[in-house]
Amino acid sequence: MLNHLHIRDFAIVDELELDFASGMTTLTGETGAGKSILLDALGLALGDRASAETVRPGAERAEIIAAFDIDGLADCEAWLTEQELDDEGECMLRRVIQASGRSRAFINGRPVPLQHLRELGEFLVDIHGQHEHQSLMRRDVQRMIVDNHAGNGELLTETARLHRSMQECEQAMEALRGGFEDQDARRDLLAYQTRELEGLDLSPEALESLDAEHRRLAHAGTLAEAGQRLLQALYEDETSAQSIIGQAVREVEGLLDKDAGLSDIHEQLAGAQAQLEEAVDGLRRHLDNLEMDPARLAEVEERISTLSDLARKHNVREQELGDVYEALRTELDDLEHSGERLAELQQQHDQLRERYQGIAEQLRAARQAAADTLSGAVTAQLGELSMAGAAFHVDVTPRSSDAPTPHGLDDIAFQVRTNAGQPFGPLNRIASGGELSRLSLAIQVAAAGTTRIPTLIFDEADSGIGGGVAEVVGRQLRALGRYHQVLCVTHLPQVASQAHHHLQVHKRTGEQTTATTVTPLARDERIQEVARMLGGMELTQATMEHATEMVSNAESA
Repeated sequence: MLNHLHIRDFAIVDELELDFASGMTTLTGETGAGKSILLDALGLALGDRASAETVRPGAERAEIIAAFDIDGLADCEAWLTEQELDDEGECMLRRVIQASGRSRAFINGRPVPLQHLRELGEFLVDIHGQHEHQSLMRRDVQRMIVDNHAGNGELLTETARLHRSMQECEQAMEALRGGFEDQDARRDLLAYQTRELEGLDLSPEALESLDAEHRRLAHAGTLAEAGQRLLQALYEDETSAQSIIGQAVREVEGLLDKDAGLSDIHEQLAGAQAQLEEAVDGLRRHLDNLEMDPARLAEVEERISTLSDLARKHNVREQELGDVYEALRTELDDLEHSGERLAELQQQHDQLRERYQGIAEQLRAARQAAADTLSGAVTAQLGELSMAGAAFHVDVTPRSSDAPTPHGLDDIAFQVRTNAGQPFGPLNRIASGGELSRLSLAIQVAAAGTTRIPTLIFDEADSGIGGGVAEVVGRQLRALGRYHQVLCVTHLPQVASQAHHHLQVHKRTGEQTTATTVTPLARDERIQEVARMLGGMELTQATMEHATEMVSNAESA
């Protein structure tokens, strides 16, 4: 769950530190105080797109840090481990937005692509907004809700993988059937290009050896002159290293009978003399084998030139010519055996399609089962939300086309009836705006009850609902707080009174600045805030008593 949120220089927030607990937490405050700004900041920490306008005026950058407890979230821990971002159960997301508009993302202190925040955020937080009913009109969103409710993640991954493999097979078959205007010409070209390369040893070891030989041959004269100078300095001159060390060995040897403590020094000097003689012998042998061979040098340079020309021709480095050769050989082999290869690809495609069909049928069965449970749960929620006689139905039908898609072979449609006896129909044709708001909330609550995501956020998702219905909504959100961490931004006292924890958001205005602050409320302060939401700024005895009753009833439920 979300443990801590730190915001600095974001919008009208100068600096804010918030700690969160389990259960249901409500955020209330007057319009414009900055309640949704807090959720916008959290959204940035979870990978939402950023702009320079989010940086507080006059500041160089905005910074948001969100810390989560991921104990028991196996999928989240596995993802962090796979990305090498795990940190002993810690999960800290950080986002920095510069005044220029550029931003950086971090997970557990390590810089990451923005996509990583989005992927990780899917394990941690699910946000339901006040305009959620608008996205409910989209078929892809409806399908996603049903699949999430069914837990179809693994089946969908396999479906998408098989679909991708089938597409690759189809593309390969298309290329073999006529991807080139003149396959005979292409075959001749490939044969010529492979002949150019096949007589060359293109292994990394051979290329490295060729380069070393060229350097040795090209600098043979320089190497010979330097070697002779070294021989003179080490052995042949009167003041050579060998002469100096030999003289030192003899002198120390003559002193050993006078000072036995010199024995180690004598041994070290004698060892140095022996090693020097070995080095000199090795240098002589090397010089004896070092030959000026202009013919071999010309041969090596010609080969290097050939490799360079071929690398330019294929627009690669010399070290990559081996890969080019293998690719050309494979393509040539495919063309020369195109009939056999086509048969193999067709067989492979048929096998993939058979497996795909089996997985798609499993997916359909899971969706139909989830559709039944979700339909019943949402219909029950609608009854509690004062929509007696209304019913919700998820329709899962085979697609009119049997062409495979990454998400299976089904069409999924949400249908509703608002009164008993009426036929079901699409949401946008049957439900009014207020009914859509309640329907959206019912779906969110029903779906959230089965999700494995630990933190659920409702950003004024109760918009357009009031009276006794609002109290039901509050009880439903409080019930969700038994299994999830629920954060709820609301204007409704009936919802706010149901919270386990209450944060009040208010705007502080000075002569030159405006800033948002957040205050955790104790029980008496909660009652005052609920009373304000009930009756405005003037708190009467009646509103205070009503607010006290609402909070007490929620606590005793």
